[in-house]
Amino acid sequence: MSETLILVVIIVAVALVFDYINGFHDAANSVATIVATRVLTPFQAVLWAAFFNFIAAVPLLISGNASVAKTVGSGMVELKYVTPLVILAGLLGAIAWDLITWWLGLPTSSSHALIGGYAGAAMVRVMIEEGVTNGFKAIVFAGWAKTLIFIVVAPILGMALAYLLMIIVYWSFRKSTPYSMDLWFRRLQLLSAALFSYAHGANDAQKTMGIIAGVLVAAGYLDRFRIDSWVVLAAHTAIALGTMTGGWRIIRTMGSRLTRLKPRGGFCAETAGAMAILFPTYLGIPVSTTHVITGAIAGVGAIRRPKSVRWALATNIVWAWVLTLPASACVAGLFMALIHVVAGHS
Repeated sequence: MSETLILVVIIVAVALVFDYINGFHDAANSVATIVATRVLTPFQAVLWAAFFNFIAAVPLLISGNASVAKTVGSGMVELKYVTPLVILAGLLGAIAWDLITWWLGLPTSSSHALIGGYAGAAMVRVMIEEGVTNGFKAIVFAGWAKTLIFIVVAPILGMALAYLLMIIVYWSFRKSTPYSMDLWFRRLQLLSAALFSYAHGANDAQKTMGIIAGVLVAAGYLDRFRIDSWVVLAAHTAIALGTMTGGWRIIRTMGSRLTRLKPRGGFCAETAGAMAILFPTYLGIPVSTTHVITGAIAGVGAIRRPKSVRWALATNIVWAWVLTLPASACVAGLFMALIHVVAGHS
């Protein structure tokens, strides 16, 4: 077995570990509301979410149209600067940042940690080889524009849709008792949680697919950028297993500390979140499921009264969002520099 093949196998394994941690870290996105409303126990909820994370692979296997994966793998970083070691450093940076924020209980974006780490590692490689001032040559600015826009648009869209759905629900059930409303929405929330978990898998798993395809192209095992069926199945399996493991620190923040939820609120938050994720997924834009569901939960809370949302906590979450791209890029850049030093002395 050649050294290149061994390195590629290691990097693919690390990418799948990241995908697993993505599911582990973002499990709260899929199950926080349904756990907070006590429709399902935590164990039942993660099994439900993991199943629909995996099922999201089916349309990709049928159509082969993994547009988000193509954006992440080849539309944000110049492929001529990408090597297997760049991708390895990017993955290590994203994993490190995810674990740090998981330990702190902050619902940051695994997606943005990945693309930030990928870009940071590529920039440091260019800086090492062509000078510090040339780092931005590694960036495809057109690809970043849509992603940066949706960092702002996605959570606002989730909040607005959740607020609108809550108005529709209150108007439609204006003659119902709170008990009968909860009875209906405890059942409906099973569907909304399934839809959100499906949307989560559809967008997030593709990001790892893009990274795996990127390393196969960089190593010369693919003649062009494409997503093979085994990559789709491996990525969806990893994210589903990660979701089954769960991330209970973040579930507590998302499900109860941000605002108090009832089943009707959980239904609206999950449905709005799914809609706000599936739309950019169709456009091939990687978005943060964490950002979207946080915005949706805040929108549900604000319909009762703005003070019902713990805005101080929400502000801390927003700061964590802002820091994710530069922080993961810096951590991945450090890994890239370390790899360069180690490789230079080997």
